Amino acid sequence: MAVIEAEGLWKIFGGDPDRARTLAREGKSKAEVKAETDSVIAVDDATFDVQEQEIFVVMGLSGSGKSTLLRCINRLIEPTFGTVRVHGDDVTAYDEERLRELRQTKMSMVFQNFGLFPHRSVLGNVEYGLEVSGMDKEQRRDKARRTLDLVGLEGYEDSNPSELSGGMQQRVGLARALVNDPEILLMDEAFSALDPLIREEMQNEILDLQEMWDPAATILFITHDLDEALKMGDRIAIMKDGRIAQIGTPTEILTEPADDYVRSFVENVDRTKIIPARTVMRDLRDGETTASGTSVSPHTPLTEILPLVLGTDAPVPVYDSADELKGVVDREAVMDEVTRNAESAATTREAAREEAKANEAR
Repeated sequence: MAVIEAEGLWKIFGGDPDRARTLAREGKSKAEVKAETDSVIAVDDATFDVQEQEIFVVMGLSGSGKSTLLRCINRLIEPTFGTVRVHGDDVTAYDEERLRELRQTKMSMVFQNFGLFPHRSVLGNVEYGLEVSGMDKEQRRDKARRTLDLVGLEGYEDSNPSELSGGMQQRVGLARALVNDPEILLMDEAFSALDPLIREEMQNEILDLQEMWDPAATILFITHDLDEALKMGDRIAIMKDGRIAQIGTPTEILTEPADDYVRSFVENVDRTKIIPARTVMRDLRDGETTASGTSVSPHTPLTEILPLVLGTDAPVPVYDSADELKGVVDREAVMDEVTRNAESAATTREAAREEAKANEAR
């Protein structure tokens, strides 16, 4: 079931949006449209949906329109044309009161720059939204403390945000977004400013929390990093110049790129380092036993699983952060992906050689 639906969504900055849209539909480039109308097309006719409890990733380079698209969903930026629906309700038709209610009760956002209040403690930052909604002081502080515990910040309630590392500050931002029990979580380049190891830790934190939440949140996640998109996304939308070039699962993006632009992104990706266990796992069959003494999480990459499946004839169990068996990964599934990865790399090398020969012939 779709939680978020965007249909024919445009964001055009400038004084002649109608003319700009007409020219874009005629095939004019962004530069040509700007030259003729002095208008900039940031989002160009985007249509997509986000399913319930899905992590939907929008990936693109700087200037591709991905962050503008995200802000059109909660109307921090007003769409120029098109509609956004949440559970079938037209959010683009909401007045200020209904929009404020949506943001306070159903939809939270995590920003790249943390956006913490410097004059408030960690606890004060997290409880702010509950305070604004009118919740009793004791009740909101208890809930804020429990949410800080959830993201690993127990004991830091009285700290000032400036005293924390970047990764810890982002955990505060995440806790502030989660404390309202949002059904929808919007994450705009939330981990981009973090060091690689802390970034990976936060990615795993979100994946673990998604397994623990009941019900899980619906997440719209923005990134410029393909590895992050492939790791986090149930589905991925790749944007270029304001347009969505392709929507698909990580496997579909890697194996069936829609055009040369998408192909250029994925041609050098080692899929075994990116594709997680949850992509290839299956249910445990009746009477089947799993390998003893070893297990993996749903987001363990195949490159780490390969030596485990090669060392046993039994499938390797996949447990989530709550120690619930989610499925198993067997040798056949892993080897299929390893083989497919090798074939894809060979095809890419052959294509490069053919292109080089063609260039020499010219």
